[in-house]
Amino acid sequence: MDEIILTGIKPTGTPHIGNYFGAIKPALELAEKHENSFYFIADYHSLNTVKTAEELKTHTYEVAATWLACGLNPDKVVFYKQSDIPEVFELMWILCNVTPKGLMNRAHAYKAAVQKNNEEGLDPDAGVNMGLYNYPILMAADILLFNTNLVPVGQDQKQHVEMAKEIARYFNNKYGETFVVPKEYIRESVKVVPGLDGRKMSKSYNNAIEIFAPQNELKKKIFSIVTDSSLPSDPKPTDHMLLELYKLFADPCEVAELTDKFKAGIGWGEVKKIAFEKVNEILTPLREKFNEIYSNKAMIDDILKQGAERARKLAKDTLLKVRKAIGAQE
Repeated sequence: MDEIILTGIKPTGTPHIGNYFGAIKPALELAEKHENSFYFIADYHSLNTVKTAEELKTHTYEVAATWLACGLNPDKVVFYKQSDIPEVFELMWILCNVTPKGLMNRAHAYKAAVQKNNEEGLDPDAGVNMGLYNYPILMAADILLFNTNLVPVGQDQKQHVEMAKEIARYFNNKYGETFVVPKEYIRESVKVVPGLDGRKMSKSYNNAIEIFAPQNELKKKIFSIVTDSSLPSDPKPTDHMLLELYKLFADPCEVAELTDKFKAGIGWGEVKKIAFEKVNEILTPLREKFNEIYSNKAMIDDILKQGAERARKLAKDTLLKVRKAIGAQE
C-alpha cells in the first residue's frame, strides 16, 4: 500500500512567495508521487496567534484558496479543515494521558518562551497558555489519527514529528500496537527566499512579497529593494537578492543571461524592471485564479466539507481502534 503523507497548514496570515517556494510547491510535488495524501488547514493550531474570529475566518479562506490556486487537486488528495474532524480532539485528550510532562517541557516553543521570560525577569510561565504547551500533543493527534507514514516538515518542525513518534510508542507500549509510528520527511532542499531587506522572507520582519499582491503593489515592493550607487556600466554582485529573486521564477537560460549582464554591467533600474516583469509573468495567472476561488466562499466550503467527510471515515476507524484499546468501547 502507498505510504500516507500528511501536511498541515496554519492559517496565520496571507501567504508570501517564501511560503510558496519553501512549503507549498515542494508539498504539491510530493503529492504527485503519493496517492494517499492528506492536506489540512490547522485552524485550531493557529488560535495562539490569531486573535479574532474574523481574522481566523479570513485567513482560513485565504489559505484554502492559495493551495487550490497553486495546484492542489481536491479530487486526488484529502483536503480538509482540522476543526471539522472532532476525532482529532478526542484523540488529543486520550494522548494527553500517556504523554509525560517532561516531554512537553522540552518543546522548543515552550523552552523559548520560558527563556525569554527568565531574561526579562518575569515568571517563567508568564504569557504561556495550555494551547502553546500542549501544541505538540495536538500535532501528534493530527498525525496519528490518519496512520501517517511521512510528515513533510522543515528542519525547525522536526521535533514535533519526533514527539509524535514518542507519544505513539508510549501508547503502543501501554495498550498494544495501535498506532503507526510516523517518520519525518525533511525537505533538505527547502529554499531560503530573501525578503525585501535581504533577510529571510517573513511576515514578522515585514519584508514579504505576498503571492497574490496586486500588480502595482508587487512592482512597488520590487522597486523598493535597496541597491548601491554603482554606475550602470559597473559589474554588479551576483549574490544580490534581486538576482536571487529572479532565479526563483526564471528558467536557467534566462538566469544565465541576466547573470552575464550583472558581470558585464547593468543599471539597477533595468534589473528591477526585468525582475518585476518575470515575477509578475509567473504570478499573474496564480493571482487571477486565487481571486476567482477566493470570491467563491461557498465552493471552498463545499471542497473542505467533502474533504472532511473523506477524512472522517479513516478517523472514525482509528478512533474506534483506540477506544477499544483503552477499554472505552467493546
